[in-house]
Amino acid sequence: MTVTSDRPQMLVTEFEEIARSAARAAEGARLEFIHGHIRGKAVPDGDHGRIIQWLIRICMQHNPDLWLDPSQGLVIETYRGGRARPDGSLAPADAFVGQGEWADPAPVLMVVEVTSYDSDTDERDRVEKPRAYAETGIPVYLLIDRDTCEVKVHSQPDGVRYEQVMTLPFGKEVALPDPVGITLDTEPLKNWTR
Repeated sequence: MTVTSDRPQMLVTEFEEIARSAARAAEGARLEFIHGHIRGKAVPDGDHGRIIQWLIRICMQHNPDLWLDPSQGLVIETYRGGRARPDGSLAPADAFVGQGEWADPAPVLMVVEVTSYDSDTDERDRVEKPRAYAETGIPVYLLIDRDTCEVKVHSQPDGVRYEQVMTLPFGKEVALPDPVGITLDTEPLKNWTR
């Protein structure tokens, strides 16, 4: 580990080795490295998976040249070499070919997170992720918040934060801005929450 200021900063290569070891040791273990901190990512439940299936289908129907990838890791923080694994990354179908486990986020049009029922979801999905994705310049961040039964669409990143945030309850139509350009009927989301 290298030391900056008074606190140690983990190297990306050290994080990647820890993440590989965790994945081998415990089925479904998923780690992320955001703003210099290792975070566990909850193992998705069946409803979480169903929401991603629903969204993949909609994206494919809208534009079959795009793919909502539910497993690709992204290099999110160029400053600290962060690593995030969104619940979905919408990009051209061949965008991640040859990239490996952690891909360049440049071709990503939208990232998706679906909240999990764990103690870290507030900090991770509502605070850290929007900031990290905006800093990276990803055009749209879609948060499907199962705790509040709302959809939050973050857009217009300025390199620090998203300038636009639209919040609508489940059941409303949600227009995802360009470059995504899809309208979602969120009524089915009511079926996949507790």
